[in-house]
Amino acid sequence: MRTEVRFSGFGGQGIILSAVILGRAAVMYDNKFAVQTQVYGPEARGGASMSAVIIDDDPILYPEVSNPDIYVIMSQEGFEKYGADAQDPAIMLIDSTLVSSRPVCRCIEVPATREAKQTLKKDIVANIVMLGALIASTHIVEGEALKKAILDSVPKGTEDLNLKAMQLGLQLGKQP
Repeated sequence: MRTEVRFSGFGGQGIILSAVILGRAAVMYDNKFAVQTQVYGPEARGGASMSAVIIDDDPILYPEVSNPDIYVIMSQEGFEKYGADAQDPAIMLIDSTLVSSRPVCRCIEVPATREAKQTLKKDIVANIVMLGALIASTHIVEGEALKKAILDSVPKGTEDLNLKAMQLGLQLGKQP
């Protein structure tokens, strides 16, 4: 089954890395097909960025995300630019620390930046918290596949922190 996921936030939040990790989890560890694309403005940090992943059980013939099934939004500007038009039956996970708007589709509020800062003392792993919440709430890939992809993708020396962030996200994503 084809599932289209759009990640959005501002440069420096790890939006593109999140999509790369999700695609890697699907392809390398969950026996699925995936393609990943990305868009970011001229500002490397601070400007809106967007990355998308398509995951399917069958080869992907059209690699363009046209109507996302799932949105992961980590900034207000990201919501306005890449998520405001989300319609049912889409699901949107928002970082409720940084996004004040709410979509018309089903919305899962995840205080990822706040919890990363308070619980883990590093808000830089908020994107990994969001990935954990994404997996807990949608089951788009297996948790073990995500864990392995995170370990493949994060800088050496940060593995434990990132796995704690994933676990925190798994807990937050299970909230009603």
